Amino acid sequence: MGQEKHSVLYLTDLYFEAKGRRYYEEDLYLTSCLRSDFEILICHPCDSYKFEQAVDMVIFRNAGPVMNYKEYFDAFKERINGAHILCYNAMTGKGDMNGKDYLVGMTRNRLPVIPTIDDLEEISLLPKADRYVVKPKNGADSIGMFNVHKTQLPATDISGSIIQPYFDFVYEVSFYFIDEDFQYALYAPDKNKRWDLAIYQASEQDLDFAQKFVAWNALSHGIQRVDACRTRDDGQLLLVELEDLNPYLSLALLSSELRESFVSNFRDSLLKTIRTHKQIIN
Repeated sequence: MGQEKHSVLYLTDLYFEAKGRRYYEEDLYLTSCLRSDFEILICHPCDSYKFEQAVDMVIFRNAGPVMNYKEYFDAFKERINGAHILCYNAMTGKGDMNGKDYLVGMTRNRLPVIPTIDDLEEISLLPKADRYVVKPKNGADSIGMFNVHKTQLPATDISGSIIQPYFDFVYEVSFYFIDEDFQYALYAPDKNKRWDLAIYQASEQDLDFAQKFVAWNALSHGIQRVDACRTRDDGQLLLVELEDLNPYLSLALLSSELRESFVSNFRDSLLKTIRTHKQIIN
């Protein structure tokens, strides 16, 4: 008999539909690749309660915007952290996992992010603009996001939201990490087609930018995606968001070699995380 496999609870929503992305295909592909090393149980996060302590690890993947089931997600995170259940990603992130308040704090600390506020009394922290973007703090996939003219902003209800200036940029680019190790980068050559992506050859300066945010997040283990935009005025990168919960990976767009490398590194990270956890609890 071969070595006993580790058991994992793989959380995903195979029926979630997103424009330009096929979440279910990515998770079916990943679970098929992991079967050789893991016994895999698949379910939706809202159904995970009965199984979380029966496995070696919980993997939180393409489960859609948690704002659609926020009460369940908040309870899930409380259980995971309260009972020290091993979860991948670790439920200790400071990025989008907890909403978008971190962008407000980063703006106050003058970090290279799209200037962001959540209080109209701080409008002076934003560059002047004709239009502003209002986003729900717990939003995702542009749900609930809208533009408002500067003359309408004072009368706009921004409770539970962030405000950012609407400005021109060249393109958006995403940097993908496993733990703190860079894997690949993708960008949207046409900024109007966010998910029409191509491989991006990241420079050392680009990677330094992205890795600073990964280091700031101090996530013990997991997959993170650093989304940024290239400004037209000075050509600098500004952080759009730090997706540290369930970033879509766009694996189908990668070459077979790069995709296999990612899966191998993902598998190694999972195994290392489980071994480390077992050593701690034993």
